[in-house]
Amino acid sequence: MTEPQLSGRKALVTGGAQGLGKKFAEFLTAAGATVAIADVQDEKGQEVASSIGGPFVHLDVTDDASWDSAVTAAVEQLGGLDILVNNAGIEIAGLFLDLDPEVLRRIFDVNVVGTSLGIKHAFRAMGPGGAAGHGGVVINISSVAATIAFPALSAYSASKSAVDRLTRVAAMESGKLGLGVRVNCIYPGLVPNEMGAGLANEMTTLGLFPSPRRPSAAWSS
Repeated sequence: MTEPQLSGRKALVTGGAQGLGKKFAEFLTAAGATVAIADVQDEKGQEVASSIGGPFVHLDVTDDASWDSAVTAAVEQLGGLDILVNNAGIEIAGLFLDLDPEVLRRIFDVNVVGTSLGIKHAFRAMGPGGAAGHGGVVINISSVAATIAFPALSAYSASKSAVDRLTRVAAMESGKLGLGVRVNCIYPGLVPNEMGAGLANEMTTLGLFPSPRRPSAAWSS
């Protein structure tokens, strides 16, 4: 398979300080893009940015003004913007029996509001008349949890289903308005990183699986 060639492309990866975000940033860099890391974790984010030779911008994805500042800074430091990887997200497991509305709101604030604001500011920057203004692509990160019934992940699954719907509407709007921005969505499965390991342990603690090894099988059911 031919490796993607992204020489000259400018990318912004949210939640890039760790996990999948870090891997996306490394992959894009290896393919030739210049990548800015955006995260609320300043120290970790700066370390990753330094390791890939790109800038770091502070970003709270739940805050509209933070998005405005981060995208403006990224465009200035990168010299443009062609790609947004809307990756930042959180997962907090819990049974319906113990549903905490504040946890539900927190998950939706990061995963749904955060993704929505990312689309908004990417459209404004990449569309005609924007700071970058040459079109581009938005890649939203959903989850296989959006497509299957995984126990104790009701809020997370619902939020990632929302990301799927947001992607489809955003792609339609971009086309209708002639923004020149493609909007796509990918659906990672359970990944053996810090978040994935945490989820596996949570499933065991909640009594849903006998050991942390079992949840991985359920993702393919």
